[in-house]
Amino acid sequence: MAKLRYAVAALCAGLAVAGAQPALAQDYPTRPIRVVIAFPPGGPTDFVGRLMTEKMTTSLGQRVYIENKPGASGTVGADNVAKADPDGYSLFLTTSGAIAIAPHIMSGVPYDPLNDFAPVALVTKVTEILVVTPQLGIKTVQELVAMAKAKPGAVSFASTGIGSPPHLAQELLDAAANVKFLHVPYRGAAPAVTDLLGGQVQVLAADLPVLISQIQAGALVPIGAAADKRDEVLPDVPTLAEQGYPNTEASNWYALLAPAKTPPGVIAKLNKVVNDALNDPQIHDKLVKAGATPVGGTSESLGAFMKSEYAKWGKVVAERGIKDTGQ
Repeated sequence: MAKLRYAVAALCAGLAVAGAQPALAQDYPTRPIRVVIAFPPGGPTDFVGRLMTEKMTTSLGQRVYIENKPGASGTVGADNVAKADPDGYSLFLTTSGAIAIAPHIMSGVPYDPLNDFAPVALVTKVTEILVVTPQLGIKTVQELVAMAKAKPGAVSFASTGIGSPPHLAQELLDAAANVKFLHVPYRGAAPAVTDLLGGQVQVLAADLPVLISQIQAGALVPIGAAADKRDEVLPDVPTLAEQGYPNTEASNWYALLAPAKTPPGVIAKLNKVVNDALNDPQIHDKLVKAGATPVGGTSESLGAFMKSEYAKWGKVVAERGIKDTGQ
């Protein structure tokens, strides 16, 4: 009889929890929501995040705010959200690095990138653009490769850090062109752009939003896109594949994630809010003009995309022997 009472009590408790899930989703949110960004204020991820959170605040009727937690290639911010309560009040606007790349090159990453998060929505994709200064006197990737073949390991190729999408774009070009550049990793885009403009390095790959103003001003010359298609902001700039270097797609992406076990109803509500924001003409235009392509879609499609990106970059990291050196 005692066992029967225990079983009935357990069943009732389970039904109560199950019944609470829809109620939680229906009432959510009842307090402010924080969105962690793993980079300092002022960068492209921060720009996208502030556009999105402003619209989310209006749609949800609760304040949605940014909390910047930079460090360790995005893994500090990722770990913070992975260990947060799965109630929808702590979210992570991540780039590809913390989920698909850093776990392959850093030892002891304190979270599981595919199992410790619940996908919400893919927000944007961002083209990696190769740029040089006008003083270098080249306008195509073929000319850049010719320079590198003439002086193997001497043409300096800057990136925003070891294992960053710009670095991986360079590694893919190395492999496709059978050439060797001198990789010069920086701690972010700003110092890399400064040194490129100053002539300390010869070529840089970076997210288009970082470079667009300098390109439009004529201070930097875009010579190729490490993407599967031309960017609509720079329609005259061919992809690396168009210039004869296949398998060189290295687009960055920004996605909104929640801690694993966040109730499905909460995920569904957040997904709708993100998609509604991306379909807002003003937000859509601001993102496109800044060099970020709005995406959206279902949480399920983001989950499948994350798995494919994790596998893709794991293979590249292994084949190219990319290691974390504490950069």
